[in-house]
Amino acid sequence: MAKIHENFLISRLKLKQLKLLTVVAQEGNILKASQVLNIAQPAATKNIRELEETLGIRLFERSSRGVAPTSYGDVMIKHAKLILAQLRHASEELTSLEEGNSGRIFVGTLLSASSALLPRAVALMKAERPGIAITIVEGINDKLMPSLRTGDLDIVLGRLPSYRERDGLTQEILYTHPISIVVRKGHPLADRPSLTLKDLANSEWIMPSQQTTLRRQIVTAFLNEGLEPPADLVESVSIMANHALLTNTDMVAAMPFEVANAYPGLARLPINLASADGEVGATTRAGADLSPAAAHFMAVLRRVAEEIKAELLSEVGAA
Repeated sequence: MAKIHENFLISRLKLKQLKLLTVVAQEGNILKASQVLNIAQPAATKNIRELEETLGIRLFERSSRGVAPTSYGDVMIKHAKLILAQLRHASEELTSLEEGNSGRIFVGTLLSASSALLPRAVALMKAERPGIAITIVEGINDKLMPSLRTGDLDIVLGRLPSYRERDGLTQEILYTHPISIVVRKGHPLADRPSLTLKDLANSEWIMPSQQTTLRRQIVTAFLNEGLEPPADLVESVSIMANHALLTNTDMVAAMPFEVANAYPGLARLPINLASADGEVGATTRAGADLSPAAAHFMAVLRRVAEEIKAELLSEVGAA
């Protein structure tokens, strides 16, 4: 027998022949196999004969009792079953992806979404669709948006950048969050009944980086009061680092109300910084369809955002 090359098999074999091959082997009879596959017996016989002629080998021994695979037939049947099984798995995976039950989502997050919106949405998503993997990348807009544009991220969550170039991007507002100025409990300023920005001008501050909307708004708030923005500062957008700095020093920071509220060791100062309140939302690529998994995650984000809006309404009023 001449050597059978892979490319020859790829170009000549048909999937329906492989399916027929496995069913004939299972039934031991071409007539029964044709009935199982709902095809005419002559067509089934012709397909088996064509397959044998294509390969140049006999796949079945015929007898009055039916057919039985030859040693060559056993090899082809074994591999045909594997091929058909892989196709079945591919079909199942494609269906799962289409229904949003599996896949991977890449999410970029800013500080404003890291403490409440994102973790709650991820927890709910994993409860509903445990087969979906979620990769989270934390950063600032100047780092995350380029990754979103190139497709490395599916969604970016956080404070929406109102002043940046937004061509090619779609922004969806999920809720508006107030900004709080916070210190550690026990801080010399923590129990003061009233304060102004002037009282904080000489404090050590934790600030987001200069490229962020919140930093610009804090600077503007000081300038509007005729004050120089704080010069003694640490730049950080890390929640963990900021929390550690605040609880171990007398530093001051501005952060979203819901972030501050998540840490009982922090105290909110009685300063109204309404000009720094911002819209939290999701940014995606304009004109690009989200994967079914990412689309479901967006639906989860909207549900969680509605809960956060109700909580903020209650908690800010109580504060």
